[in-house]
Amino acid sequence: MKCDTSTFAQLYKTVYQDLYRFALCLMKDGHDAEDAVSEAVVSAFENIGKLRKAESFKSWIFTILANVCKRKLRKDAKHKSSEQSFGMYEDAAGRQPDYGLALDVKQAFFVLDEEEQLVIGLSVFGGYNSAEIGSMLSLNASTVRSKRKRALEKMECVLR
Repeated sequence: MKCDTSTFAQLYKTVYQDLYRFALCLMKDGHDAEDAVSEAVVSAFENIGKLRKAESFKSWIFTILANVCKRKLRKDAKHKSSEQSFGMYEDAAGRQPDYGLALDVKQAFFVLDEEEQLVIGLSVFGGYNSAEIGSMLSLNASTVRSKRKRALEKMECVLR
């Protein structure tokens, strides 16, 4: 797709709030979410020529963002895992949080394919309903519901 700066800006304007909310739900930190969105937008701008149809922009950039978040979360999990072994993190009551459980959930999330991650991320973390997700990803609402159900079942199998 041919795209100049102003066209990209117009496309980005339609999704920037959703991108930030999605990243915030995954990253759980405002600064990390902003960093992830910024990195995804730069990557999208640099690779806009690979996008075939403007109608696919929203799902395309969400996929890029999901990959950026995935990479950052993996890196962060490795970092926290090494710090946890030295007892560096404690909650207000002096207990160490259960990073193992958080890591298990993240690993179960990353078992999903990209579209399933988007559906789960937007649904569970972002609070979007099936119709809204369907609109974002150019899918039927019932398709979104079945994809979400199958993805959650996959995660449940991994977590058992």
